[in-house]
Amino acid sequence: MKTLVYSAKKFEIPFLKKANEGLCELHFIEDRLHTHSANKAVGFEAVSIFSADDASVNVLEKLYDFGVRYITLRSAGYDNVNIKKATSLGIQVAHAPKYSPHAIAEHAVGLLQAINRKIVLAHRQMQDHDFTLDNLVGQDLIRKKVGIVGTGKIGAVIARIMHGFGCLLTAVDPNENPELKSAYDLSYTTFDDLCRSSDIVFLSLPLSSQTHHLINSESLKNMAATTILVNVARGGIVCTTSLLERLDQDLLGGYATDVYEKEKGIFSYDLSDTPPKEAVLEALLKHPKVVLTPHQAYATHEALTNIAMATIENLSAWDRNLMAPNALNTIASSKV
Repeated sequence: MKTLVYSAKKFEIPFLKKANEGLCELHFIEDRLHTHSANKAVGFEAVSIFSADDASVNVLEKLYDFGVRYITLRSAGYDNVNIKKATSLGIQVAHAPKYSPHAIAEHAVGLLQAINRKIVLAHRQMQDHDFTLDNLVGQDLIRKKVGIVGTGKIGAVIARIMHGFGCLLTAVDPNENPELKSAYDLSYTTFDDLCRSSDIVFLSLPLSSQTHHLINSESLKNMAATTILVNVARGGIVCTTSLLERLDQDLLGGYATDVYEKEKGIFSYDLSDTPPKEAVLEALLKHPKVVLTPHQAYATHEALTNIAMATIENLSAWDRNLMAPNALNTIASSKV
C-alpha cells in the first residue's frame, strides 16, 4: 500500500522501515498534515500521521478528494482526527493504542522527581559551579497523597509505580479498575475531592470536549499551594494562563509537563534559529516552578518499535482487504 508518512522524524524512520520489511511503499516527509500540506498526499492510498497533525473536517475532505482512503495514527490518542467525518467520507482510521504505557508512565514519574527534587535546577547551578543546596530541598514521596486523573493503561502503570514509592492513591475515571483497587489500595473519588486532597496530581486522560481545560481557575483553586501537577496527557486539558497565574502567586507547588496546548508546529522541531513568538510558552520555559519536555514521553526504543509494528499491521490489513487490528471506525473496504 502506497503510504505517505507525515511528520516523519529522523529518529522514528528506522523503526518504521524495520517493521515494514517491504510490505508497504512508505514515503516520508517532515511536513505536518494540515490544510496547506494535504495536497502532498495526491497519489497515495494511505497516510500515517502523528498527534500534532491536523485531520479535521476540511483536511479530511481534501485527503478524500486526493484519493486517500486510509489513515493510521502513530499514537494512541486521536483527538486530532474527526472520526465522524472520516467515517462519513469512507476513510478508515486506526491508531497505535498499546505501544508502551510504561514509557509514558515512567516519564511522568521522571518529571515529578525532576521538579520535586530540583534536578534541573541542580544541574544548572553546577554548570555555574554553584554547589550549594539552599534551593534544592525537595520532599519524600512516601505517604504522599497521589491523585490520578484517568486510570487507563497509562494511569494504571502510574498507580503501580507510585504505590511502590509508598504513596496513598486516589483516582478519577468513569470506568473504575477493580484490580487497582485490590492490588494497590487505590480508591476512586470525585474530581473536586481529588484536587482538594492530593499532594501530587497526575493527568493521564484523553482530550475531548469534556476534558478540555479541565484544569482551570476553579479546579486549581481546589489544589493546595504545595500541590505538584504532572501532565502526560494533552496540553489542552490544562488552561495554561490560569495555571501560570497560580504559579506566579505561589498558590501551586509546581507544574511538570510533557505537553503544551499550542505545541503544534513547535514541539519536535529545531527552532533554535527562529524561536517561536509564544509568550505563554516562554513564560512556562522560564518559570522556576515548571519543568517542560517536548512531548518525548513516548520516545523509547520499545515504544517506537511497537508504534512502528502497529502502523504496519494496520496498513497491511487494509492492503489485504481486512479490518485494521487497531481500527477506530468500521467501513466496508472498497479496495479490490
